[in-house]
Amino acid sequence: MIRLGEIQTLVVVKKSSIGAYLGSRGDNLKDEVLLPRNQVPPGTEEMDEIEVFIYRDSEDRMIATTQIPKIVLGQIATLKVKQVLRIGAFLDWGLPKDLLLPFKEQTAKIVEGQEYIVGLYIDKSDRLCATMRIYDFLRIDSPFKKGDWVRGIIYDINDNLGALVAVDHIFNGLIPKTEFYGSHKVGDIIEARVARIREDGKLDLSLKEEAYIQMNTDAELILERLKQGGGLLLLNDKSSPEKIKEQLKMSKGAFKKAVGRLLKDRKIKFTSDGIELSNKIPQP
Repeated sequence: MIRLGEIQTLVVVKKSSIGAYLGSRGDNLKDEVLLPRNQVPPGTEEMDEIEVFIYRDSEDRMIATTQIPKIVLGQIATLKVKQVLRIGAFLDWGLPKDLLLPFKEQTAKIVEGQEYIVGLYIDKSDRLCATMRIYDFLRIDSPFKKGDWVRGIIYDINDNLGALVAVDHIFNGLIPKTEFYGSHKVGDIIEARVARIREDGKLDLSLKEEAYIQMNTDAELILERLKQGGGLLLLNDKSSPEKIKEQLKMSKGAFKKAVGRLLKDRKIKFTSDGIELSNKIPQP
């Protein structure tokens, strides 16, 4: 069977002035697909085997190529946007005909020249298309363990769940909403710690270190902000989580833990408006 979107080895059924017609031994060479003349290896004869990729040309005809694309059916890859139109975006996947990323398959605003992680699928019209909805493309059998640091790309941001991450472009990861801080966006490459491996194999990730390490890091950040602000920071344990997140990019819980550490070490003290450096810390 000649399979759209896959790399496969086919047999030369016959040659013509426009190229070679290929078939599958499994079909008893009944179905044929054209390999254009400029793609036919020199010296090719009938019944020779050729490894090709099958896609559709600009006239929607199934066609073979010896060029290997950057993505094949069922896989994901990071591809660059060549053009953005109303129907969708066209991506460079290494073949003469660009790959369509339909508007309905986009999960973020697409910018020409930027790269996005996508999967390859066959749509209802039997055409190859790209999608940014790659959740079902990702595996849950990762080799990682709790505490490992991994590298991934954010492929979607859900207001209720958090940031969905393709770890190593292969495995399913999530930065929960409570752990997702900063100005990250779809397409960003991040490094994160495996905080938990779920029973179903999916990875819960954190952008922060273990709590005791992160508390020290957060405390240092607060001290630095205090010094930059002349020894005063207009935040305290009564400040809203939103205000703390906006100014320090950390949760209110993390802020309270770090402040508690600084109070214990007598490096800060409370004021009516927030916190300030204690006299034990030289003013900048």
